[in-house]
Amino acid sequence: MSKRILCRCEDVTRAEFREAYAEGFTELESLKRYTGVSTGFCQGKGCLVESALELSSLRDVPPGDICLTNIRPPVEPVTFAELARLEPPPLLDDLKRTSAAAGPQRPDTGDET
Repeated sequence: MSKRILCRCEDVTRAEFREAYAEGFTELESLKRYTGVSTGFCQGKGCLVESALELSSLRDVPPGDICLTNIRPPVEPVTFAELARLEPPPLLDDLKRTSAAAGPQRPDTGDET
């Protein structure tokens, strides 16, 4: 028996998607949260349309009636240059100082030789 992958990034199969629907996850947002479909590296660019089509088939409604998942962009877009200019948090500075003061550490391999 072959398995049809619906979301390659999260390895969600069509059967898993259908099982989740049968369990009561009937909206694309809840299916996304339950199965992980469209949460992988591509963030739905490779599977959102296919998932919506699958859901429209399961619900027996036109694809246009399917509400797509919530998109949560940053409140205010930030450039990489702006991020690079930020001061590191104090905790990171403290960690670096503590590590430097302790000197190089040998990983514990469990061998007592």
